[in-house]
Amino acid sequence: MSNSLVIDTSTNRTVVGVVTDGKLIWSGHRDGATAHGPSLPLLVQEAIAQHSIDQVIVGMGPGPFTGLRVGIAFAHTFARARNIQVIGVCSLDAIAAQIEEKDFIVATDARRKEWYWARYTKGIRIGEPAVSFPADVEALGHNVHFALFPDLIAMTNLATQGSITEPMYLRRPDAVATADRT
Repeated sequence: MSNSLVIDTSTNRTVVGVVTDGKLIWSGHRDGATAHGPSLPLLVQEAIAQHSIDQVIVGMGPGPFTGLRVGIAFAHTFARARNIQVIGVCSLDAIAAQIEEKDFIVATDARRKEWYWARYTKGIRIGEPAVSFPADVEALGHNVHFALFPDLIAMTNLATQGSITEPMYLRRPDAVATADRT
């Protein structure tokens, strides 16, 4: 029996769960686009209170820089302290796993009046995730699923297909080093 701690901070919701052998045995979430930092340790503390953890699965985005960084850094720190594996998965893929249509698009709020999105055919992502204005995504002519959150069991299933090792940051950071300013 293997217990996976599953974490996603790619949306405006901090989601944590414990999945054992394909079954969700504990889950919790806190809403708030800027609440990942204080919410994540509290949720994980609740999750591990009664469950030992064998691996960590973390959503690698796409998502806003700070939210992703909080989740990814926490996952790696937690795993390193326990000498267990971290597996990264695409958060949009974990949303798409909930949808039973032939062709569709999954989108999440990228802020700045934009969406992170990816297109799927029969549940398989076509191409790489992107960031665009909502009107541009809707103009593609596919049914768009927006305001959904990653499914924790789907994240665990995606983890068996390999690990994404780099965060999916689709835009440049707002902060610019002093030396790079013009």
